[in-house]
Amino acid sequence: MGLKQNLHILKEKYKGTKMAPAFNAVHTFLYLPNEVTQGGTHIKAADDLKRTMNIVIMSLVPCLLFGMFNAGYQHYEAIKAAKGITSEFTVLGSFLTMDNFWIGIIKVLPLVIVSYGVGLLVEFIFAIIKGHEVEEGYLVTGMLVPLIVPVDTPLWMLSVAVVFGVVIGKEVFGGTGMNILNPALTIRAFLFFAYPTWMSGDKVWVYDAVEKSGSADAISGETMLGYYAKAGQELTIKGANGIADVVTTYGDRANELYSNWDKFLGFIPGSVGETSTLLILLGAAILIFTKIGSWRIILSTFIGAAVMGLIFNQIVAAGIITESSKFYGLMNTIWWEHLMIGGLAFGAVYMATDPVTASQTNKGKWIYGFLIGFISIMIRVFNPAYPEGVFLAILLMNVFAPTIDHYVVQGNINMRLKRTKVKTA
Repeated sequence: MGLKQNLHILKEKYKGTKMAPAFNAVHTFLYLPNEVTQGGTHIKAADDLKRTMNIVIMSLVPCLLFGMFNAGYQHYEAIKAAKGITSEFTVLGSFLTMDNFWIGIIKVLPLVIVSYGVGLLVEFIFAIIKGHEVEEGYLVTGMLVPLIVPVDTPLWMLSVAVVFGVVIGKEVFGGTGMNILNPALTIRAFLFFAYPTWMSGDKVWVYDAVEKSGSADAISGETMLGYYAKAGQELTIKGANGIADVVTTYGDRANELYSNWDKFLGFIPGSVGETSTLLILLGAAILIFTKIGSWRIILSTFIGAAVMGLIFNQIVAAGIITESSKFYGLMNTIWWEHLMIGGLAFGAVYMATDPVTASQTNKGKWIYGFLIGFISIMIRVFNPAYPEGVFLAILLMNVFAPTIDHYVVQGNINMRLKRTKVKTA
């Protein structure tokens, strides 16, 4: 007897019981449902929630695979730097190796498994208790969560955050389609505020680098945002094999270690899936082509970030902010660099475009996205202790999205009323 027949038997056996949603979820995940719409006029289309979620997941797979390789690449590059070894290979040649991928398997894959395992368990429990079907909304959230956390995030910590995010961020509002906050960002916010030392600093982005290198001062393991936030501060690098110490600044060190191509392609430390702007833009193209992601939100987010970056660049150029200021490093960062570093691109493409929590009107999408980008760079600059503001900006605008749509709709109504008065006058 095949798996499909066994599942069908179990489905009929538990039909009408509390366990029915669990078996229905497994059955519909593996096979297409055999139910069809009965009676009435309805729109026939090939897409459904499960297919939509699967397309988003497929657009995230390149970021996941790159993040797995990059976890190993940053690990071994940090060890080489600590020992004073210069790589004899090209970046690409030393990147696509099984050693790098193995680090990704042992560090990144468990994050994915825990994210899906804990999140879906909570979903199943709520479905059984409340007697509704298991919704597919967490399929995307489960993939997003491991991509927006540092590679060294403890699994127990991720489990606690996932439970909080699913329960408080979604289920208390009624489940998929009813939440006002993006669940993945709710999980990220919980981690940030509950365990801040594990979400920032220079020891969480590169796996086991300090222990393996044997010298905490030999490397920094800092993200690009971290380097620029401390641009004016001195950094002492211990030389290898008795060579004298080197004293430089964080800003100079960042430019020594990483080129603009490194930043764009993703060969830099950071959250697992947020480093490669190229692959994120590839995912954006997939979402826009399939009409799942809004190009208006993505484009306006980048425009808003660019405008805020340009404003800060002009403030520095005018001499209002000097090098002695703790805000100087990120204010002086070229505006287009802001678009490549940190989680801005990932947030713009995969988080801001969430159809449940984003603005629904076309004009509202422009306003919503622009404010996300604008506020992201503002938080990034004025919060140098944790120089990343995109997830806070998106959560803030999730709350204001209904208000934006309300005023857009009300503005259209008032405009049409004025036209009616003119015609009847």
